[in-house]
Amino acid sequence: MKPAPFRYLRPSTVEEALEALRDPDAKALAGGQNLLTLMNMRLARPGLVVDLGHLHELRRSFDDDGQVILGALMTHRDLLEHTTLGERHPVLTEMVSHIGHPAIRNRGTLGGSLAHADPAGELPSAMVLLGALLHVDSVERGRRTVPAEDFFEAHYETVLEPDELITWVTVPDRGPRTGWGFVEHAPRHGDYAIAGAAVHLSTDADGRALTLRASMLNVGETPVLVEAVGADLPTDDDWEPWAREVTADLEPGADDVDYVRAVASAALAEAAAQARARALAQMEQT
Repeated sequence: MKPAPFRYLRPSTVEEALEALRDPDAKALAGGQNLLTLMNMRLARPGLVVDLGHLHELRRSFDDDGQVILGALMTHRDLLEHTTLGERHPVLTEMVSHIGHPAIRNRGTLGGSLAHADPAGELPSAMVLLGALLHVDSVERGRRTVPAEDFFEAHYETVLEPDELITWVTVPDRGPRTGWGFVEHAPRHGDYAIAGAAVHLSTDADGRALTLRASMLNVGETPVLVEAVGADLPTDDDWEPWAREVTADLEPGADDVDYVRAVASAALAEAAAQARARALAQMEQT
């Protein structure tokens, strides 16, 4: 199939792109993994496609005193090969490695994935887990900053206005004695996940679980955030009863809801166990 007729613009600066997005018929094109498919199926019919491919300024990153600032046009491959992210946010690197296949990771972008807001996507869940801040710009409103957990509203829906563009993403560093875990169950590697969970878990000086923050993918209309503190966490390494209780009320958009809940529970329990093990390993190394 072919897309409906459209005009095409390839700006060279963010300012030019934002000016073009003031056109109510305009749509931003980043990696093209999602928009082009929708256009070819004529499910999307933008009158103007604003190609962001030459906005090289948004493919940079900065290490900024306890946080990493990522350009929205960094590709999935950029994230995978980013040395600082690999050292300070290994859960993000692990989650990105589950995105599609190399050809997709070479083209797909951080900002494009977040704006697409697929609840089965790894990057939306990763940003929620990490407590990231999304910086969005427009000509009319200037820049505003949105916490990742407030950014996603429903399937493929976000708080972005039509003329706004994600430009930068700030990822704060983990706290001390914090381990991570990620488990995703999919029919095959690179396929959409049935369900998955990413976890950060901190411990006290004696190794007891202190706080847990998890983000679950493909179990609701948006990434599902789970937060718990020591009194609500298992005192041993048996995470399965706790995970079953946490996932009991999930409402995944699936035909077999009970099955997806069971898969989600297993993923959460395993990811939490991984996170605790890594937190304890960190303590032994210090």
